[in-house]
Amino acid sequence: MAIASLICGCLFFLFPVPVAAIVLGHLALSEIRKSAGKLKGQGMAIAGLVLGYGGVVFIPFLLIIAAIAIPNLLRARIAANEASAVGAVRMYNTALVDYAAKCPERGYPASAVNLGPGSGDCDGANLLDGTLGSANPRKTGYVFYYQPGPPDDGGHITSYTINAEPAQENTTGTRHFYSDESGVIRWSKEHAANQDSLPLQ
Repeated sequence: MAIASLICGCLFFLFPVPVAAIVLGHLALSEIRKSAGKLKGQGMAIAGLVLGYGGVVFIPFLLIIAAIAIPNLLRARIAANEASAVGAVRMYNTALVDYAAKCPERGYPASAVNLGPGSGDCDGANLLDGTLGSANPRKTGYVFYYQPGPPDDGGHITSYTINAEPAQENTTGTRHFYSDESGVIRWSKEHAANQDSLPLQ
């Protein structure tokens, strides 16, 4: 029991193992005292008790630290994801302007795929990487939706919208982002952002 108490005490960070270390330690010391010197292991039993009691004190302290740290880490992750999403929307806006200049006969592309890897023509303009230059891509906790506007009488697409939505609401992001051919990025917390949402400062 003294050996078992010491082993459990060494695993003090795994609740309820420290409780087992305390119980076994007391039982072992009781048996050692009753044996009138025949049984050994008092030192191991005491070490198991010390580690067990230390674990009982340590675990609540660890839980308090986790309760403070985990929300802060989540907020930092959300902030990083949102900053990355804004950066990606800016990249879309730049790529779309470049595409319209490269392919004036089309205007803006019919799909975000046309902005991605390819031979550098209007079907694969090499303006975005394979992640953003795909249909409804996911990146750093956000899903991006590109929607071209209706073509004019000459078949030119003269408008578009981009929406960036959190992949998991309040976990990967709290804000929704929107942009269009104006290049202004807008955001909303309650619902998907649109042309009436607040502009990003």
